[in-house]
Amino acid sequence: MMINTDTELQAEASIQWILACKEEDVPENGGACINYKGEQIAIFNFTRRKEWYATQNLCPHKQQMALARGMIGSAGESCEPKVACPFHKKTFSLLSGECTSGEDYTIKTYPVKLSAGQVFIGIQ
Repeated sequence: MMINTDTELQAEASIQWILACKEEDVPENGGACINYKGEQIAIFNFTRRKEWYATQNLCPHKQQMALARGMIGSAGESCEPKVACPFHKKTFSLLSGECTSGEDYTIKTYPVKLSAGQVFIGIQ
């Protein structure tokens, strides 16, 4: 059984869940992009892992809106989920947003939940 701390409960309560798309709008083992209030958000349907992720779409390396078109996979002994920018192959953790290629870049990540065939992204 998981026990939430007061801090975790407060953080969860401050999340605003927005309807991003339908599950069928995001290709299996791929990504899609939505625009929310001028911000591009990449959504990933990691079918092989039965998991969903969301990050900013902007790759911080060359400032290109491209991550939704990147390849997703797993890295390291822990099989951490990652996305690789399709242009310069910089890779980022889909969990923490940290660059797994060794550079000092990070991307913003968002919580994702599914309900009745719809994809929701948590905005704080």
